[in-house]
Amino acid sequence: MHKAYFALALFGLLALAQSEGDTGLAEAGSYTPGPLGQITQPLPTPAGEGSVYRVGAYPLYTPELADGPGKDLVQGYCQVCHSTTYITMQPPLPAATWQAEVTKMINTYGAQIPEDAAKAITAYLQAHYTPETRK
Repeated sequence: MHKAYFALALFGLLALAQSEGDTGLAEAGSYTPGPLGQITQPLPTPAGEGSVYRVGAYPLYTPELADGPGKDLVQGYCQVCHSTTYITMQPPLPAATWQAEVTKMINTYGAQIPEDAAKAITAYLQAHYTPETRK
């Protein structure tokens, strides 16, 4: 009886091996040559009937900085790394926080701002963008 089970198991394995081919894979993949390290994105699915997709106009402007001494330095040095929108979109920050932000831009992010310009930029931000001075 054990010989019958063994023979049946062996027959099943042989049949399975022949159906999978010599590689042992149940199904081969479809590989196409292409640039390594790039993932191609699928085409977007077309909208079905009755689909509505509307978006309002995105604001494409940068709010004007407040006029005053130091504005040109802010535009010259700060816009090297980011838009001045990052300044105007902040809530009014305390003067000490603006000092810390300018210091962080220099020490942490490597902003190439001379010491005298950094002092003028800090004074400008403190004069126009604190809770007491923000209009």
